[in-house]
Amino acid sequence: MIKLTARQEQILNLIKDAIENTGFPPTRAEIASELGFKSANAAEEHLQALARKGAIEISPGTSRGIRLIGASVAPAAPRVPAALMMSLPLIGRVAAGSPMLAQEHVEANYSVDPALFSARPDYLLKVRGESMRDAGIMDGDLLAVKKIDSAKNGQIVVARIGNDVTVKRYRKTGSLIELLPENPDFKIIRVDPEADEFALEGLAVGLMRTWN
Repeated sequence: MIKLTARQEQILNLIKDAIENTGFPPTRAEIASELGFKSANAAEEHLQALARKGAIEISPGTSRGIRLIGASVAPAAPRVPAALMMSLPLIGRVAAGSPMLAQEHVEANYSVDPALFSARPDYLLKVRGESMRDAGIMDGDLLAVKKIDSAKNGQIVVARIGNDVTVKRYRKTGSLIELLPENPDFKIIRVDPEADEFALEGLAVGLMRTWN
């Protein structure tokens, strides 16, 4: 068993809750804000300590790159056998009115470790634009998406509004649905399900970043 300090246990639980509720681990700034640290650097020090103890794995070069690992697993995870990998289609631009997983939308197929994600995804979506920048989701990132038909407030979803497909944070109050950006340069999208053509295409369960 890993022996953690009370503060490390608190941070580990915060990470677990964030992944369970939103599909993503928290940022250093979010951890610092939640626990009253003066800076994100304090959160980073605790994360590094958790990584040294084998409770998490920190992936450099990936957005919100914190991965929970089992207590008995060493920080340096072994290479995943090919038989355990899964193949995911990468969806590029989506034609108006056509199914998300239509063959003409598939740009490539990626072989990935399903353990990288908070839930088993059905496809990868290439992110376009900077509306989710402050959630660590950048233009060109590959968003891992699980098909759903409902979502909880605060979750990051892929939604279709008319002919447009967008990635936003979901919030529903009564009959009003709001799609919230994570960038102050973008406006909240308000949807009336009775008047607008709206559908949830999936729930974000992880993120991959490619480097050119």
